[in-house]
Amino acid sequence: MYFMASLRVSTVNPMLPPCRRPPARAPERQPRRAGLPPASARSAPPPGTMATGAEERREEAEAEAAQCPQAGQPLLAAAAEEEEEDEEEALHLAKRRRLLCSEFAAITSSDAAVARNFLAGNDWHMERALNAYFEPPLEEKAAAEEAAAAAGGVPPACAGPGSCIDLTADATTSNDGVNSADSRQQEDDSSFSLITWNIDGLDLGNLNERARGICSYLALYSPDVVFLQEVIPPHLCLLQMKAGSYTIIPGNIDGYFTVIMLKKSRVKLLKHEIIPFPTTSMMRNLLVVHVSICGNELCLMTSHLESTKNHSKERVKQLQIVLNKMQKESESATVIFGGDTNLRDSEVTKLGNLPNNITDVWEFLGKPQHCRYTWDTHSNTNLGAEYKCKMRFDRIYFRPAADGGHIIPRSMDLIGLEKLDCGRFPSDHWGLLCNFDVIL
Repeated sequence: MYFMASLRVSTVNPMLPPCRRPPARAPERQPRRAGLPPASARSAPPPGTMATGAEERREEAEAEAAQCPQAGQPLLAAAAEEEEEDEEEALHLAKRRRLLCSEFAAITSSDAAVARNFLAGNDWHMERALNAYFEPPLEEKAAAEEAAAAAGGVPPACAGPGSCIDLTADATTSNDGVNSADSRQQEDDSSFSLITWNIDGLDLGNLNERARGICSYLALYSPDVVFLQEVIPPHLCLLQMKAGSYTIIPGNIDGYFTVIMLKKSRVKLLKHEIIPFPTTSMMRNLLVVHVSICGNELCLMTSHLESTKNHSKERVKQLQIVLNKMQKESESATVIFGGDTNLRDSEVTKLGNLPNNITDVWEFLGKPQHCRYTWDTHSNTNLGAEYKCKMRFDRIYFRPAADGGHIIPRSMDLIGLEKLDCGRFPSDHWGLLCNFDVIL
């Protein structure tokens, strides 16, 4: 923050020797040009050139002090204060840039030198730097497309050094495991699909490859609605850059947070809100969106309830907030909540079980054992945990509209069960894929 300083000598001590010139007004400070280091870090100007900025003002203050001590000392103090401000500003800027480099390197699996190069070349703008990294130069892209066409193949959709599947493309039509009939079914108004997944953004190991794995699954299944938990800012940048076919609503933008994604061609966003958990110690909240699907009004919610066994009391309080919100929604709307609840069955029992009009979808579907455990250290080795534990942390709750029958859960499956080339799974949680029937 810059300020103007005027210094005046109000009295003169008659016992002091006269000054050769009257006290001068401190020169107005000019903002330091962006990109220049602080005055203390710049070398003195070469002989024959004029000093600028804080150095010039300091030289003037020193000259003033030599000629008239009582007038020059305040000027010296002002110049020193200005240098300290410049140094503090430079330190803050350097810290911010180090943080940006760290985030860029984490999501791209690159090093600090690569991160600094891309960020500095894009005015330290994270999204533009990621675009530059993941998208090849136009001439390279054109050459790749020409080579692929000459070979009779299909040009790559994204050939950057850490390319991620573009969710704006119809990936299902080009995937051998999904035929065109499945693709048409996904756009059928008689059904819609939902994925909820804690993507473990707090684990920085193989972050870039795991993020691309998440995107691959989203492109494969092309869900109409996506609930994500433990999203970090670099993940959000990637999703905003790659998932152009989705409306993306984050529950926060700092630390780690939840995200809801809505396929634009199927789901119309009406409004959204974020409900805080007042006593959380882990930055948790409830993200709520109101949408229309195939003419049906829905209220969609996701959250990441308080983690670990020791925070059971807070977790149950948060669950109560979720259930209260589900019950308060308009009776004309179908309400669906999904997320990483971290719940143990005993905690739901202590709460008195779910309200009569709210259903656990897994139980509604007959408790299918193939999708019971979403956090399983027996099968999922990402944590490298010595203990073995199976928990149904990730859950989907359903409250039908009052007139009933419009939207009914049909099936549920686990996703993310395959290891990536790095030898790890996309997340330490399995994702849940849930399909619903829409009664027209």
